[in-house]
This record gives sequence, C-alpha cells and structure tokens, in this order.
Amino acid sequence: MTLAETVADQQAPMEDFAAMLEESFQQKDKIEGTVVTGTVIAIENDEAVVDVGLKAEGRVPIKEFSTQGNPVEVKIGDSYEIYVERFENRNGEAILSRDKARREESWNKLEKAFNDTAKVQGHIFGRVKGGFAVDLGGAVAFLPGSQVDIRPVRDVSPLLNKEEPFQILKMDRRRGNIVVSRRAVLEESRAEQRNELLATLSEGQILSGVVKNITDYGAFVDLGGLDGLLHVTDISWRRVNHPTEVLSVGQTVQVQVIRFNRETQRISLGMKQLEADPWEGVDVKYPVSTKFMGRVTNITDYGAFVELEPGVEGLVHVSEMSWTKKNVHPGKIVSTSQEVEVMVLEVDPDKRRISLGLKQCMDNPWDSFKDKFPVGTEVEGEIKNITEFGLFIGLDQDIDGMVHLSDLDWEKSGEDAVGDYNRGDMVKAVVLDIDIEKERISLGIKQLTDDPFKGATSGVKKGDRVTCTVTEVTTGGLEVATSDGAPGFIRKAELARDRGEQRPDRFAVGEKLDARVTNIDSNNRRLTLSVKALEIADEKQAMAEYGSSDSGASLGDILGPAIKKSQGQDGEDGDE
Repeated sequence: MTLAETVADQQAPMEDFAAMLEESFQQKDKIEGTVVTGTVIAIENDEAVVDVGLKAEGRVPIKEFSTQGNPVEVKIGDSYEIYVERFENRNGEAILSRDKARREESWNKLEKAFNDTAKVQGHIFGRVKGGFAVDLGGAVAFLPGSQVDIRPVRDVSPLLNKEEPFQILKMDRRRGNIVVSRRAVLEESRAEQRNELLATLSEGQILSGVVKNITDYGAFVDLGGLDGLLHVTDISWRRVNHPTEVLSVGQTVQVQVIRFNRETQRISLGMKQLEADPWEGVDVKYPVSTKFMGRVTNITDYGAFVELEPGVEGLVHVSEMSWTKKNVHPGKIVSTSQEVEVMVLEVDPDKRRISLGLKQCMDNPWDSFKDKFPVGTEVEGEIKNITEFGLFIGLDQDIDGMVHLSDLDWEKSGEDAVGDYNRGDMVKAVVLDIDIEKERISLGIKQLTDDPFKGATSGVKKGDRVTCTVTEVTTGGLEVATSDGAPGFIRKAELARDRGEQRPDRFAVGEKLDARVTNIDSNNRRLTLSVKALEIADEKQAMAEYGSSDSGASLGDILGPAIKKSQGQDGEDGDE
C-alpha cells in the first residue's frame, strides 16, 4: 500500500467523525428549545426517566406532571409533551422539563385566544402582591385584586382552585407576563342578565338579590345586572338605626320591587313588605288607658321610643315620663333596651303613631299629697330655689310647692320680705291650694299668723267714724293709722269740705283727727278715709236733728252748734 493510500485510509474515519460531529451539532441546535414527545421508561425516586429519541435519556421531577391542585399518577409507558432544555449535560443526560413544555403549549393557545379576544379557562391558586396567581393550563397569569369581581371580595377562598373563565387583558411572551380579568367576564354576563331583567321587571315583583354595598341610609342590592336601593326604613317594620344591624355585604336577601322607573332604571326595594304589617288593627291590640310592657329602643331630647312588639313603637314624651322630674333629659330616667311598663294614651293608626305614658303606671304623688296634706295643713320643707316671684319649697315625694311673694309677710312687701330667706333654709308654711291637673301647690308663710289688718278692722264698716293719727304728710294727702292700728289714707280733696282748707300742710305727724270710712281695701290692706264726707254726714245729721222751718232758727243757728260739736267745742261759745 502506498503512502498516499495509507494516509487516505487514516483520513476517512476522521472525516466520518467530523461529519457525525457536525450532524450532532445540527441535531442539537435543532432540538434544543423545542417540545418533543417523550415516553416514561423508568421511575426512580421522585423522578421519571424519559426517552425523547436522543442518544441519552433525561430526568423529569414527577411533580411537574401534575397541574395546580390536580395531582397526576405517572406510569411507565405514559407519553407526554416534553421541553428539551439541553441536548446533554456533563453526565451525558438530556435536560428535560414537563412544566416548560406545558407552558409552551399553553402560550400558543393563549396567544391565539388573546388575538381572538376569546375567554380562557384557569383557576386561582395563590395570592401575590396586589392580586392573585392564576394557572392557565401551564402558564401563570396575574389577576389584579380589582379584576376579581364586579364588587370588592373580602374572602377569595371560595374561588381558589375552582375553574373559572378569564379574559386576557395583555400578555408579553418574551417577558412571560400575562394579565387576566375575571371581572370582565362577569360584566359581560351581567349585561345579558340586565337586559333580561329590564324586560321582565315590574312593581310588586319578588326577587332574590345579593347585598352589594351598605350606607347609612340603606343598602344596594344586586338583582343580577341591576342594582336596587333598599332604604333603611323598608328593611324591617321594627326600628333599624343602621342597616348593618340586619344586613351584611354578600348576604342573599328576598326583596320586593316597590317602585321602578324604567327611564332612569332606578329601583326601590323593600324587605318588610314581604311580612305582615304589624300596624294593622293596632287600635284594637292597644286600646287607650291599657298598660303594656315594652322595650326602650331610642332616646331623644323630647322623649323615648318604646317598642311594644316588633315593628310597633310608641313615643313617651318627656312630659309623660315622670310626675316630678320636669327638666331632666329622658336618658336620666330610662336607658336603651330597658324593659318598662307604659300606658297607652292615644292611638292614631293612619299616622302610625302611639302616644305612651310612663308616669301613668306609677302612683300620682299629687293625689297622695292632697290626701295627706289637705288645704290648711301646715308643712315644713327646705327652700330649693328663690325666684323673682317667690320661693320653691321641697315637700313630700319630691314635690315642690311655691310661696308667692305676696304670701311671705303681712306687713312687708314681697320684694322686701324675700330678702329674709336663703336657699337651704328650713321653713314652715300653710297649704293654700292644690291643683292636681296643673301639678301646682300654693303655700303661704304669712298665713301661719293671723292677719293684723283683719284684726284692726274687725267691727269697722264703710261709713263708720274713726279717730286716726297722722303718720305721714304727702303732697297728695295724709297717711294715717286708726286707733286699732289699721293704716289708711285721706286724699287731699277729702281733707275738708271747703276747698281752701284742702291743704295737707295744715296737719302735722302725730295730730289726731276724725274721718269717715269710705272704703275697706283688703287687697291693699288699707282704709280709704274722708274728712269731707264726715262733715257732709254731720251736716245731714244736724239738719235732721235741728232742722225745722217752724222753729224760726236760721241755717247758721242750726249748723253752728253741730259743727262745733263735731269739733269737740262747747256749744255756748257760739252764742255770742
């Protein structure tokens, strides 16, 4: 063999190896990063040995053959789509992945669905920051929290691992990002339901809905495509201070359509309308003057509301709460949820009002006081308050009686007499009057002693002659006092019959004079007197005694002695 032939024989295997190596590189470039069909040929521990038609097998973790929440039992001979990551590693094995194969397959389907705006199936399997993770058959997508439902979802656990339709909002295969929405699917379905509901909705219709939102004035109920307002006053016949006392978001409720405006699509709903109206026949159930037990449901400045039965409340006005506590807030007398006995005072079925009384179920202290302390009885109590018109004295059973200024003292004016008293003083008084209806007791302190004016004027009557002493000289007349101490007044014009003698300055304090009683003023406690009237009376008397046309005496002869007699002079002095 020639040298050339020998060299050629040696180069042939090298060329074959180079060709094989080149073919191997081409096959590697061709298969790496692709999805091929592989068969499980063995199971070792937690890995499956898979033959994908290469010169070496690869290993795939068994857990990659299961989907989220759906475990799969891997058996020898099963075939799967497998992703070839590397032709072989340093151990001579192919690097394979079932997850990446499923992801590649899923991405292809998802891209088509995204381009066709078609819905895709998937299930929520976990929570991530800002939302949730969704498995779309191998590809993991992000579901923002705002896209889970039409309304906020507090508890997403019922949706976990449950197959649901989703709408792909955006996707980026290069970055591996997919954003989906469950809300978009629900809104589409909701629009269909809305149209169906609008076509059949009518007032009086009974529907089932879900509480969507709660406010201070009511709750919004999702009827399936349409929202209706359930006002707080239509939730129950009984008082509901806030809708959360009865309802909660997500709760399913039965409601009746009360009003429906097809133009504005506003719907008013009611729950209480599905129950019997407790106000039917309320005047028969709660007759006037009957007593019942009830529960205090609400307290205001003007009274307290008492529930007689669910849905039927009556108002106890502040004036009907206590016999004695007049200026006290109702919250000081009763408390919310307290069981109380009340009396029905008035029933108005048309206005759905019941007036109740609390004090009527207690003994009336005014009746008891009248029985125990009739008019004229002497009582004792503490001065609770002093006002511009009198004293208020605390009496039995927390009742107050009033002593008017005019009943403080016989001699002093009320304004002067009230200065002798202080709050907290214990005083005695006489019961003057008891008005049960107006709840008033009139007392008097001066009535504890006899009226000195009555004593001084006992036996004195109008027209009597009295001797009095001047106590004060004024420009208008004289202040005087009778011998028995009764005060009186003689006006300037009544000081003399002669106009020239009608001068108060003719008299001095302490001077005595006679006058005639013209009036007894018991209210102002003084006598009205007149010297002039006395002179006229004396003249008439003189005329009666001496007057005779047959006697031959002149008028001066008759009147002179009479006047002198009235003045206490000797009749003989006038004979000159």
